[in-house]
Amino acid sequence: MKKRILLGALMTLCIAAVGHAQESRQDASISFFGVLAPDVYGLNIHPMVTTHTGGFLASYRYLLTPRSAVELNYTFFQNSIKYNPISQPNSRVHSRAQELSGAYVYQRTYKRWNPFLEGGVGVEIFTPILDNGTTQKGLKQDLQIGGLFGGGVAYELSPSWDIRTEYRGFIMKAPTFGATDGLFTTNRYYILMTPSIGVAYHF
Repeated sequence: MKKRILLGALMTLCIAAVGHAQESRQDASISFFGVLAPDVYGLNIHPMVTTHTGGFLASYRYLLTPRSAVELNYTFFQNSIKYNPISQPNSRVHSRAQELSGAYVYQRTYKRWNPFLEGGVGVEIFTPILDNGTTQKGLKQDLQIGGLFGGGVAYELSPSWDIRTEYRGFIMKAPTFGATDGLFTTNRYYILMTPSIGVAYHF
C-alpha cells in the first residue's frame, strides 16, 4: 500500500514537472540591429547627423498571460554624431551608446507565428570616446530618458527556440554631450530606429 502511494506521488510530481517545462513562461533573446536616425535641425545646428552603424540587443521577457508579457532590454552600439553649428561647422563626436529599458509586450499566436507590439520607457546613455573621431574637448556623458515603441514577429523553430525580427524606435531629446555655450544644443526630439533580427530561447 505504501509503495502504491509513493508511486502515485512520484507520478504526480513527474506530470507536474513536465507541465511546468512545457509552459515556458520566460525567454531570453539576442539580436543584431542596424541604427538609423533622421537628421535634426534646431537652434544653430544645421543639421545633426547620426551615422549608420550596427549593434546588438539583449532582452529578457516574462509571460504574464498567453498574450501579455513584460520585457527588459539592453542595447549597445558605437558610431559618430556629426554636428554643424554655425560657429564651428563639421564638429563630430565618436560615441558609445547604451539603452536600458522596460516594456509591456502584447502578442498573439497563429500556429508557428507570433506577432507582437511593445511600448515602454528607458534611458539612452551616450558616452563620448575621446579619440581622433571626436573634435571637441571637455565633453561629458549624456543621459537621455525616452520612450520605446515597436513591433515584430517571432517564428517558432521548436518549443525552445524561435527567430525574432523586429522594428524598434526610441524617441528622446537629441544629445548635447554637455558641450560648452550650448554648442551642440538643438532643443529637438529625434528617433533612433533599430530594425533587428535574432534568436530567442524559451525556458
